[in-house]
Amino acid sequence: MKPFTIINGKVLTPSGISDTSVCISDGKISAHGGKQGEIIDAAGKYVLPGIVDLHGDGFERILMPRPRVAFPIDVALRETDHQLIANGITTAFHSLTVSWEPGLRSLDRAKILCEAVGRSQVNYASDMYIHIRWETFALDQAEAAVDLISENRSTLFAFNDHTTKLAEERWPPHKKAQMQERTGITPEAYQDLMQSSWSRRNEVPEFIASVAGKAAKRGAVLLAHDEETPTQRETYRSHGVHASEFPLSYETARNARQHNEHTILGAPNIVRGGSHNGALDATKAVSEQLCTILASDYYYPSQLLAASKLVHLGVSDAVAAWSLISRNPAELARLEDRGSLEAGKRADILIVDGFGTDAPTINTVIVAGRPVYRFSPT
Repeated sequence: MKPFTIINGKVLTPSGISDTSVCISDGKISAHGGKQGEIIDAAGKYVLPGIVDLHGDGFERILMPRPRVAFPIDVALRETDHQLIANGITTAFHSLTVSWEPGLRSLDRAKILCEAVGRSQVNYASDMYIHIRWETFALDQAEAAVDLISENRSTLFAFNDHTTKLAEERWPPHKKAQMQERTGITPEAYQDLMQSSWSRRNEVPEFIASVAGKAAKRGAVLLAHDEETPTQRETYRSHGVHASEFPLSYETARNARQHNEHTILGAPNIVRGGSHNGALDATKAVSEQLCTILASDYYYPSQLLAASKLVHLGVSDAVAAWSLISRNPAELARLEDRGSLEAGKRADILIVDGFGTDAPTINTVIVAGRPVYRFSPT
């Protein structure tokens, strides 16, 4: 891999924007200042660390673009890789649910995806990882969910409860219908299966404690998904779960931040100007320092757009806004080799036109020192 240098760009360093050059050698950032090898001229553009996405389930819509219409997993992952890179996501954690449901979010489907990511990683430009989202009522699948954790690569393991809302009929009808459709079974069969899982609710707390201990022992980073109250945050904290993913109230997010825990919200929330399901406003949460990480959630372009919008609105400066989608997620995922443009770090780099405006454009994407994408409008 030949060395090269990016010159004339506005380089995002931990302390601010610098006019320095960035030298890349052997897949890493070797120095700031000076020149070596091939020259990439980034005049007028921003030079930024690659985006780290901790929670992206956009691949589900590529795998199953219509209910019950699925494409081969390897085909879907190749297309996902193209979309990730085109949107500046150099490190991606695919959020896959292990539920009591059959179909798209079944244990069998999760196993297939984990195997495909591990088998074909060398074929992808992006660096792909797994984010296991265990439905806490999937008691029969609990041990197998823990077994999906890779002891050799960073794995996120989230605790998720959609069952309670289903049983208490707190999901809107269209959402429940969507969940049922992706299973491939009839509404009656889906209702019966849900009620069977709900009938075991007294067993759930003990399973959560057990699974948390086993997942931590295997080296997973533990998250709690959709926590509604500070009490839930405190309960999960007692099990060693020290990150709140999509907290549903400001009080819950505040409780997490008071304990110096990361809080993850969806970048689409900022791009759209609010939550599509009535949850807390991510822009307000960022402004009040209640959000430390933004994930793509269901829309891969959203991280770049959200960070740029935060700067454009004056909510955050460039360093703070970009930390939400690079440095902070890398820190939580224990990926110490990326997330910033410091010497010695892995050379995951974006060259972006118009960062800080409402229309940023990816010009160049470099992954581990290798240019993998260059945009040409002509």
